[in-house]
Amino acid sequence: QVQLVESGGGLVQAGGSLRLSCAASGRTFSSNNIMGWFRQAPGKEREFVARIRWIFGSTYYSDSVKGRFSISKGNAKNTVYLQMNSLKPEDTAVYYCAAGMYASGYDSWGQGTQVTVSS
Repeated sequence: QVQLVESGGGLVQAGGSLRLSCAASGRTFSSNNIMGWFRQAPGKEREFVARIRWIFGSTYYSDSVKGRFSISKGNAKNTVYLQMNSLKPEDTAVYYCAAGMYASGYDSWGQGTQVTVSS
């Protein structure tokens, strides 16, 4: 498994922006690896937000964030970002970074970072 540490959450007004970071260690990333972001709001199940395939850089987003959020790799080794723009109160959740394999899914999870969007 890989160790994942998220940062960058906080409180922001609706319409604002935040950037989440996730630093991964313990694995050498290859073309078969993926990293993603999920979120869980109070009383709801965890849901997929975005993912990036490590070597190719291809991305995929949920319909609820498409056009507002952007996932990217950082310049630092094994770092991934989630740039969140035009935030809405319904984006309020704990955001989790995840890592895994393209064929088999996610096998490592971070501890989560809280994002709160006020109206």
